[in-house]
Order: sequence, then structure tokens, then C-alpha cells
Amino acid sequence: MRLRLPPIEPIARPIQGVREVFAHAFGHNLANGIAAFLFAASGPGAMILAVGTAANLPPAFIASWLFSAYTLSGLLTLVFCTLYRQPFAIGYSMPAVVIIGPALAQYPFAELIGAYIVAGGLILWLSLTGLVKRATAALPEPIVMAMIAGVFLPFGLRLMGAFHDAVSISGVMAATYLAAAALPPFRARIPPLLAALFGGAVAVAATGSFAPPAELAIETATPILFAPVFSTAAIVEFSIPLAITVVAIHNIQGFAILRNAGYAPPENAATLICGAATPYYGIMGSVPTVVMGPANAILNGSGQQSFRYIGGLWFGLLLILFGVYAPTAVAIGGALPTAFIAGLAGLALLPVLQSAFVESFRGRFTFGALITLLITVADIEILGIGSAFWGLMFGYVASRLVESGDFRARKENPPA
Repeated sequence: MRLRLPPIEPIARPIQGVREVFAHAFGHNLANGIAAFLFAASGPGAMILAVGTAANLPPAFIASWLFSAYTLSGLLTLVFCTLYRQPFAIGYSMPAVVIIGPALAQYPFAELIGAYIVAGGLILWLSLTGLVKRATAALPEPIVMAMIAGVFLPFGLRLMGAFHDAVSISGVMAATYLAAAALPPFRARIPPLLAALFGGAVAVAATGSFAPPAELAIETATPILFAPVFSTAAIVEFSIPLAITVVAIHNIQGFAILRNAGYAPPENAATLICGAATPYYGIMGSVPTVVMGPANAILNGSGQQSFRYIGGLWFGLLLILFGVYAPTAVAIGGALPTAFIAGLAGLALLPVLQSAFVESFRGRFTFGALITLLITVADIEILGIGSAFWGLMFGYVASRLVESGDFRARKENPPA
């Protein structure tokens, strides 16, 4: 297939000045940036730590993994948010961490890094051939939004579970969120999510639920450059699933969330960057680069649309700090109660989860959307690829068979 550079989306002009950014740096944007960061840093960061520890990786290797995963992601997020003036979050693949976890017991770390680099090459190839763009255009929006609803539904369920785990924390967070959301004058000054964050922090302090290690020291991560080893077995087993995870699960989610929020996401530029940046992530120990779905959703939860990218700037800056001080940051994040993190993430994603269900079932392609939702929620992995991908595939096929009239109508009246 012929390779050619796809057209790169033009940047937004003029670039915002510092004074205008600072004028909108607080309120909704600050709250959304902090919430997205806590979501991205707490569970995923702890997962990297757990996977690396279980595989007996040296602490320096794990610290380098965390450094590249967060510091490079923060830098790329700052670049995309600034150039495209969208709340555009770049990160690393959390499912890839899960996929790689058991493999660390079978393959040397250097061979997995070789697989990451080949996965980056595959992502670049998929972008340069135009396959990603064509596949994205072929998928009906309701089916994509149903996949997003299926991916985010567990976070809503964890919010409900937080009431069982620690009602004193989750109850205060829900009450302050609803109070701020129900009173327009109050909502204009203090966003509901920020109110929930403050309420939860007070509840955590009052209940004594924050339990940091006794000997907490400020430590910085030192990046290590690893020499990759290109093993045929590791490449065959992991490179294709990793590439599919990036382009057909993460990036599709992130792009759909931004489109649903009224933006025109730079899909070509982002996919090229994911492919080109993955080797740099890899040689410092991290899994591939992705466009983040949940973080983009949280950043678009509230606030004036034209300035939501400033929440992304906060998010990027916090990611960089987390990466630089990864050993200390993970220790602090691990000391926060699960109910606090689950409650904040669930409340932040409620508006997007609501929108995803509405967009999935309000018009055409509802049967395909239902199949997609069910398969995604089932969370069954096949051939090393997560259920979100299979939900999209089987939902699309089911819709083609049962809702052929919707496809004809879509062809006659294509979406804008």
C-alpha cells in the first residue's frame, strides 16, 4: 500500500497570550485539570509500580518507566493544547501495562522495548496509509459512543461502590458536588467538581484516611536509556495487539469525545505523534503513546468551551511534575483512600457518560450500539486485544446486518 504523509491539521491562530491564559486558569479549568491528573496518576501509576515490582524490575527501571510515561506525556499535552487550543490529553496505554504485566515473567525487559518500538512503527504505517482515518470515518458515531459508554460505565459503578467502602468520604463528595451543581450562582464561582474535591479532601483529613509512609522523602526519577532487543517472538505476540490498542481503542475514544464536545480534533497529527513518540517512550521503559479517553472526558466536563484547553495545560504541567518526582508522587497517591479517587473520577465522568448514552441510543444504529455496549462492558480479552475493540467490530457487523437502512440513510445524508 502506498505511503504518503497525510495532511497535518493547521494549528489554531493566533496563539493565546499568557495574560489571557492566566485570566481563565482557575475555576472549572483548574478543577478539571486536577481531576484528570488524579485519575491518570493514581490508579495507572500504581499499576506500573505493581507490575514492575511483581516482575522484580530494579527500582531504577520502574522510576525510568514512570518518568517517560508521565513527563513525555505532559510535554506532548502542553504542545497539543497550545497549538490546537483544545483540551487534548496525551498519555500512555493503560491496557498495554496490563498486557505487558505477565510478559515480564517470560521476556527480558529489553525484548519488550523492542516490541514497543515495532508497535510505534506499525502505528506510523497505519497513519501514513490512511487506514486509521478511513476506519474512523466508516464507524457510525453512535457505535463509537456506545463503546465509550461501555468503557466509562465501570467508573460510574465504582462511584457507587465508593459509598459502600467509605460513605463518610464519598457522601460528602457527592453532597458538595450536587449542592454546587444545583445552585447556579454557586456553580458560576465554584465548579461542582472543585467543590467535590475540596469536600473530599476535608473528609479525608477529618477521618484520618490519608496514610503516607512513615519515611516519606522527596525523590526524583532518573531516566535510563535502554538498548532494545528485537525478538521475533515478542514482536509477534505483542506489537500488533499494542498497535491496535492505540489506534482502535484509545485514539478513537479520545477523538470521539472531542468531536462530541464540539471540537475538530487533529487526528492525523495525533496519530503520527503517537507512532513517532512511542520509540522514545520505549527506550526509557514505557509502553506506547496514546490519546487519552478518560482524561479528555474529564477536561471537557464543564467550563467555557473555548478555554477548556487551559485545563489541559494544568493537566500537562502536573504530569511533568509527577514524572520528575515519580517515586514520591506514587507514594503519596497510594496513601489516598480508594473511595476518594473513585469518587472524584466517577463524578468527573458523569456528564460524559450521560452524553455517551444519549448519543448512542437517540437515533440510528441503536442495535449496533447495544451490541457494542454489551461486549465492551463484558471486558473479555481475545487474542490479547481488549473488549472495547471487539465491541466496535461486532457492533459494526451487527448493525450492518440488522440496520442496513441506517447505513443507506447515512450515505445519502452524511454527517457534517
